[in-house]
Amino acid sequence: MGRGRVQLRRIENKVSRQVTFSKRRTGLLKKAHEISVLCDADVALIVFSNKGKLFEFSSDSSMDQILEKYERYSYSEQHFMTGTSETQDIWPAEFPKLMSRLEVLQRNISHYTGQELDPLSSRELQHLEQQIDTALKRVRLRKNQLMHDSVSELQKKGKALQEHNNLLAKKLQEKEKTLNDQHAQWEQQNLAENSSAFILPPPPPQLPFPALTIGYPLYPSLTI
Repeated sequence: MGRGRVQLRRIENKVSRQVTFSKRRTGLLKKAHEISVLCDADVALIVFSNKGKLFEFSSDSSMDQILEKYERYSYSEQHFMTGTSETQDIWPAEFPKLMSRLEVLQRNISHYTGQELDPLSSRELQHLEQQIDTALKRVRLRKNQLMHDSVSELQKKGKALQEHNNLLAKKLQEKEKTLNDQHAQWEQQNLAENSSAFILPPPPPQLPFPALTIGYPLYPSLTI
């Protein structure tokens, strides 16, 4: 037999009401986080306990950005429903709302810069600290990402320059080798030409002359 439908009504017991609020609040915040992650949606959740304690959740966009988007959407819807003929009547009514919104933004900016903190309670200061810490983490994450991208880009440029230098060094070595080969060839050719210029000529040929007889007898031999 299945469970019957539980009738929703205020819990009279104060302790049970507080426990139920704590459990349901945790589940509600969890569901808001899940839908923001799974569906890539901007979610803003604001919960006040019966004692006036604030609990809130916002997705990657800040609470102020989501509320500002909500106000723009609400104004557009109201403007569309009432028609353009009532524009002059809408602006006077929107002016106090816009001024109030401007004051809230200016006050938040002052709080973020560490000014006008005296009126804030301990809970409000803790909430402000959490917001600043979250913003600081995002700033550091973005800064680290930019630094990583810059280092990667410099490494790519350095690698390209190194490859270009290696190519120039290779071409220079080939050019020097060609010049050295040409210089050695020129020296060999010059040495060969100089050697052929200093070869001694062959001895002249001997001409045939009649044999000379040195001394003749003064008297021919006498036969007796």
